Amino acid sequence: MLYIQRYIIMHSMELEFIFRDTAFKHNLTEADIKHAFETCCHVGQYKERSNVLLLLGFDLKANPVEILFNEYGDNCVNVFHAMPCQKIFYHLFEGGETL
Repeated sequence: MLYIQRYIIMHSMELEFIFRDTAFKHNLTEADIKHAFETCCHVGQYKERSNVLLLLGFDLKANPVEILFNEYGDNCVNVFHAMPCQKIFYHLFEGGETL
């Protein structure tokens, strides 16, 4: 997880993306999801799931979005959930406590 967090903060290299069909269930596009990674405001472990990360960022229209993903190696992510951000996560955009 530290590598992905460091990448997202520093943008030092290109991430490779694997998109599951479920990532598009809420009508976000690949471009929206990639933009959320570029505009990341928060990334951290999701609830009690050690292998699932929550990323909060913005889509191409500047709407807040939430992304759930797993890491695959050093620079690859498996995105399986993406949707408009739920209000319960808004405090994390302001540097609030982690989940």
